[in-house]
Amino acid sequence: MPAVSAPESKVVCLPELRVIDRARTRRLYLLVLAGLGLGVVFGLVDPDTAAQMKPLSDGFIKLVKMTIAPLIFCTVVGGVAGMKAMKIVGKAGSLALLYFEVMSTIALVIGLVIVNLVRPGAGMNIDPHTLDTSKIAQYTDAGHKLSTVEFLLNIIPDTFVGAFARGELLPVLVLALLFGFALHKVGERGQPILDLVDRLGNVVFGIVEIIMYVAPIGAFGAMALTVGEHGVGTLASLGKLMACFYTTCLVFVFGVLGVVARLSGFSIVRFVRFIRDELFLVLGTSSSESALPRMMGKLETLGASKPVVGLVIPAGYSFNLDGTSIYLTMAAVFVAQATNTPLDLWQQLELLAVLLLTSKGAAGVTGSGFIVLTATLDAFGDIPVAGLVVIYGIDRFMSEARALTNVIGNGVATLVVARWCNELDSELLRANLGAPRE
Repeated sequence: MPAVSAPESKVVCLPELRVIDRARTRRLYLLVLAGLGLGVVFGLVDPDTAAQMKPLSDGFIKLVKMTIAPLIFCTVVGGVAGMKAMKIVGKAGSLALLYFEVMSTIALVIGLVIVNLVRPGAGMNIDPHTLDTSKIAQYTDAGHKLSTVEFLLNIIPDTFVGAFARGELLPVLVLALLFGFALHKVGERGQPILDLVDRLGNVVFGIVEIIMYVAPIGAFGAMALTVGEHGVGTLASLGKLMACFYTTCLVFVFGVLGVVARLSGFSIVRFVRFIRDELFLVLGTSSSESALPRMMGKLETLGASKPVVGLVIPAGYSFNLDGTSIYLTMAAVFVAQATNTPLDLWQQLELLAVLLLTSKGAAGVTGSGFIVLTATLDAFGDIPVAGLVVIYGIDRFMSEARALTNVIGNGVATLVVARWCNELDSELLRANLGAPRE
């Protein structure tokens, strides 16, 4: 398909997709930046009041979350029902899971290697028995990891509407796939329903655009809460760990993902620039889900087919958590270093094996990577869980890097899987990212 010329203020886009207005997204980008800056200033000037701004952030994230389930349903149903060959869906799903496993393992190994080289926790000499664990008690209680059978049963919704009521991505994805397959089998008789689903999807995207107007308020609330509650003193005391973690995430994104992107025909730098609005949204809210609806639209704009986007993105949010994988290895070994807990090579390989399982547990645990980390240390046994108190104060700051890395990783994964399945419009990708012609 030849590249389509477009006005300077527009992004080149397939005819059936919505055209993204760069002027409007640039305004959102600047407003979110302003919200972040004001949140930092407010947190420094009046930390007590700033710590009460949590409802602003929570309210925005809840607004976004309420659109995710219907958006995924409409996207997957419309894409699957409109496909000529059903085998594409199975191929995309299997390739995506293989890609997720490989990249998550690489992320775990990179985190393990760097934390051993830099040793950010060495010399802290913390006695875990003297730590107050009351702050992390809620995470310890929530750290129940679902068994394989429980997890598989959990992705099957109890009722048709139950998939939407639970607010989890995988049950909605399963329902959407079944619905899409059924519509495809029905054929022409199901066309009116398919048209209705497509129109409903356009309405949901419209709701997302309206919600984005309050994104700067959500970013302000989240940043004010973080700075007001924890302060810059916490950053200074554990700055070495934070610097090590952020650097590792950058190495993974521009090193590992950069190579993957280049082999797939696009530049990781240009891709990151293309989704910068979504990344600042994630930075402001510390939640990767806040950018999910807009990421789906952006990836379709880059030429990835609708069914591949609808399948890979929600699955990736459950299984392709690259930033969380890096965090888990680095945080676990950091706690061992800080509490003078010796870990030989075999113990670290055992820890890596445990993390290969528990890192996927984020799909079945409600909460952040901190809950999964708690469950990991509890399952491993050799590292004191009480040592997590040391990093509790900076977890919010580290969650931002986790979320940013997760979003970029899932975006790259979608384009890669789409290319493998011949469901990526290379001309459209080049037109929007300026990627070199193969």
